[in-house]
Amino acid sequence: MTKGADVHAADSHEMIRVHGARVNNLKDVSVEIPKRRLTVFTGVSGSGKSSLVFGTIAAESQRLINETYSAFVQGFMPTLARPEVDVLDGLTTAIIVDQQRLGADPRSTVGTATDANAMLRILFSRLAAPHLGPPSAYAFNVASVQASGAIKVDKGARRAEKVTFSRTGGMCPRCEGRGAVTDIDLTQLYDDTKSLREGALTIPGYSVDGWYGRIYTGCGFFDPDKPIAKFTKRELHDLLHKEPTKIKVEGVNLTYEGLIPKIQKSFLAKDVDSLQPHIRAFVERAVTFTVCPDCAGTRLSEGARTSTIDGVSIADACAMQITDLAEWVRGLDDPSVAPLLTALGHSLDSFVEIGLGYLSLDRPSGTLSGGEAQRVKMIRHLGSSLTDVTYVFDEPTTGLHPHDIQRMNGLLLRLRDKGNTVLVVEHKPETIAIADHVVDLGPGAGTGGGAVCFEGTVEGLRASDTVTGRHLDDRASLKKSVRKATGALQIRGADTNNLRGVDVDIPLGVLVAVTGVAGSGKSSLVHGSVPEGEGVVSVDQGGIRGSRRSNPATYTGLLDPIRKAFAKANGVKPALFSANSEGACPTCNGVGVVYTDLAMMAGVATTCEECEGRRFQAAVLEYRLGGRDISEVLAMPVSEAEAFFAEGDARLPAAHRILTRLSDVGLGYLTLGQPLTTLSGGERQRLKLATHMGDKGGIYVLDEPTAGLHLADVEQLLGLLDRLVDSGKSVIVVEHHQAVMAHADWIIDLGPGAGHDGGQVVFEGTPADLIADGSTLTGRHLGEYVGE
Repeated sequence: MTKGADVHAADSHEMIRVHGARVNNLKDVSVEIPKRRLTVFTGVSGSGKSSLVFGTIAAESQRLINETYSAFVQGFMPTLARPEVDVLDGLTTAIIVDQQRLGADPRSTVGTATDANAMLRILFSRLAAPHLGPPSAYAFNVASVQASGAIKVDKGARRAEKVTFSRTGGMCPRCEGRGAVTDIDLTQLYDDTKSLREGALTIPGYSVDGWYGRIYTGCGFFDPDKPIAKFTKRELHDLLHKEPTKIKVEGVNLTYEGLIPKIQKSFLAKDVDSLQPHIRAFVERAVTFTVCPDCAGTRLSEGARTSTIDGVSIADACAMQITDLAEWVRGLDDPSVAPLLTALGHSLDSFVEIGLGYLSLDRPSGTLSGGEAQRVKMIRHLGSSLTDVTYVFDEPTTGLHPHDIQRMNGLLLRLRDKGNTVLVVEHKPETIAIADHVVDLGPGAGTGGGAVCFEGTVEGLRASDTVTGRHLDDRASLKKSVRKATGALQIRGADTNNLRGVDVDIPLGVLVAVTGVAGSGKSSLVHGSVPEGEGVVSVDQGGIRGSRRSNPATYTGLLDPIRKAFAKANGVKPALFSANSEGACPTCNGVGVVYTDLAMMAGVATTCEECEGRRFQAAVLEYRLGGRDISEVLAMPVSEAEAFFAEGDARLPAAHRILTRLSDVGLGYLTLGQPLTTLSGGERQRLKLATHMGDKGGIYVLDEPTAGLHLADVEQLLGLLDRLVDSGKSVIVVEHHQAVMAHADWIIDLGPGAGHDGGQVVFEGTPADLIADGSTLTGRHLGEYVGE
């Protein structure tokens, strides 16, 4: 372009402009976000960051893309509601990389969730010996099929011609590609020394006097007075496996079914966590998951297991640590598959570069943490040729050691430098520091947030008087003195996952931090070796099992006293105040939204027009407690509800106790009726912690409780951990946050690397000793953090 020439009109669209955004708690927010730059959104948890980035910008981008499809295709898709915003322009295609866990389908692995497995299968179909067939012959989710039939052929005279069809798949026929088979332990179903009339059945609800007990004693297929040990083969088969059969017992027409299919339908088909405690205990006793004896857990058929390249089968390749697999692939040299080897090598190198080199391709994807799942999703985009798109990240540093955060920062900058707009919701100061532009939301959470407190550079944020600006340079100092242990939990020969016969004594009665890079073996040591059971309360970031009807009020047991108080104040029954029972809106069945399932695409929720999202029938909303109806109470944030139930007509000590715990763990901004499915990993964990705080346990095991916490809230969490320890509890924390390390009484550092380069204790001692030692990665980063 010649100097002084007019700027082209196309180059003037340099901003994503948002004006008047009102999604969730946003209060008429207006921001201008520069394109092809890295913008970080900061603010306390619940301040509106996700509402602006995911609920407004990304959601509108998605809606506009859907509108580009033909009218025919759109007919199969629901109309996405436009976010509540006055003006939104300058948008580009948004690619969302969030922390939603990858599907927990038993056949989904790290390899199938990326392209790595598909490329390996092609490689084996070309080079492996003996030759099996196409790539599907090495796929554990493709079954072998053979079929034959006749087709009519018209060659002058019509005649039938026999044809056979076969497809070679790699699925193990015994476990159907799951790697494990379920077995029912018959000794847990009955005591074979007794007869049915003497109460041989030990299944919950199957007592002699109960309905099921009467069916089995009165069915007539076997003698109810004969001990089960003396049953003939036929009688035992009828007791355990008989198919549904019509019978008459005590004059009532019924259907009889063997014990095993009956248990499978009534207990095993349900989510274990949703069962009543005594039934859950029975299921855990009676059902065993054992490694498939045919394929030894590899999920593959015999042919796929025995076809090899240089003595390595596809099962061996998938079981290798990815760093080793990358080396193996580099050692292969065959001109016929050179482009494939290059592409596979790049894909595996991306895993290593993103800090996931310690995984193996056969790792079930449901076992990955939220942070790991997010980084696996990133791998798909690292080699992408797309430019000028908007990448949206939700706390990409979750689960990363300070050493790995530098690497993640490099990846974010690489995506930006390819000409993309990168939007990051983040709390970690190390990532905020690399931003080209910062948008700080607040000043508080929930109704106290939703406004832009600052827009500009990192330097400007540091100088501003916002909560984030004030805390950006916070550095926890080492404690003057550490608590003395009251005992020790001895772990000997721990060898879960990558641990190498670890012997360690975890001190009790103090705050212990277990540290190390991602994949060094921290969770394997704590969750695999600290025995769960009496006295141990384990709080991880696993999804809270519950439907979209579940919310903090139902999960914590808070709704029970509230329902009873409403019922008592209005002289009606408590079931009216449950959105899952009699009080539910008939149109949406008490969910508040109507869900449209799109099969192959993500489902979509639209607010119910009948109850306007309130979830209850109109008649129920006329009943009040302390001047509020039940839907208004469920719409309250925890902090407001805590004050509401503390005094006056609505005084309710049972509810107030639970609400105080929720505030203590930093969830004061959550509304009581927010669906659990919308909570982040960190929020889920803190909700579990609040629920367990009243437990009698003496040892608390926490997995990264700072995940998703703003710098200002970390202090509050440390205060809570101190209160737990001071009340006589032992607290063991798996943590990457340096403030928690500095505050700990004792540190156990694992490493030195990840995967098979880790799995050893590299340091045990106080934080001050760790810094003085200086030989470990954690020690060096903690030393820099506290300025020593």
